[in-house]
Amino acid sequence: MRKILVTGGTVFVSKFVASYFVKMGDEVYALNRNHHKQCEGVHLIEADRHDLKDILCNQHFDVILDVTAYNEQDIHDLLDSKVRFDQYIFISSSAVYPEDEKQPFKETSRLSENKFWGQYGTDKIAAEKAILKRVPDAYIIRPPYLYGPMNNVYREAFVFECALQKRPFYLPKDGSMKLQFFYIEDLCKFIDIIIEKRPTQHIFNVGNHEMISIKDWVDLCYQVVGEKVRYEYVDETIPQRSYFSFYDYEYVLDVTSQNQWLCDTTPLSRGLEQSYKWYINHKDEVIQKPYFAFIDENLK
Repeated sequence: MRKILVTGGTVFVSKFVASYFVKMGDEVYALNRNHHKQCEGVHLIEADRHDLKDILCNQHFDVILDVTAYNEQDIHDLLDSKVRFDQYIFISSSAVYPEDEKQPFKETSRLSENKFWGQYGTDKIAAEKAILKRVPDAYIIRPPYLYGPMNNVYREAFVFECALQKRPFYLPKDGSMKLQFFYIEDLCKFIDIIIEKRPTQHIFNVGNHEMISIKDWVDLCYQVVGEKVRYEYVDETIPQRSYFSFYDYEYVLDVTSQNQWLCDTTPLSRGLEQSYKWYINHKDEVIQKPYFAFIDENLK
């Protein structure tokens, strides 16, 4: 049994991570402000990471899984608590790579502002630098779009809603733009590999090896619901994010290093099936955006 601290533990990635390692038989502690329902089986450490005082100073963890650090200060506030640990794993983001860098992005690619992700990406870069300065042997994981059960972000859930309402789907341009995904459970499996195997490489891109066009992705979402999709194509003069879940930005991560440790990832169709099963019973947990209102007022 490993003693693991998960920052967060109540929303999507951190919630799934916490529940996954509980099921693995680990002793999991969740650090959060107790504003949401806690995962079954976790031990709550109720605190704000920006005001930890001495709550962690006598604690030792085998692993810290830092899922909720979004900037440099988040890193310093946790480490300044004098918490003791053997391994530190930070969930960063593919937003650290600038859009004009050569693709596929490698772990060694240049880091800089990405015009689509803005400060979110630059803050993640600063957080990475802070970790590596203070914990040189920390592990950093850079995922693309994460999906799966517990996803409260309005991505696959939006398409499921369109299918359930038997709506046509308003597709950007010709629908050929490609996306790269990673199933949330695969992320957890990879984290577990890092904990157990301790690779000499410490920064990893993760993600499915194969990309998928947005048209094919929407097809899969409708198929999971059991509906056939009918498309309406939207030209590039309409801002894509007004009616669709993703930026007009295609990128791909080189996941060669990940594949040396985790070569079999969950097929997108199977992952979306699990996403839909969760969504049907947790619709109220998804943070909706006004895509339908924009479509009805501007595109119909």
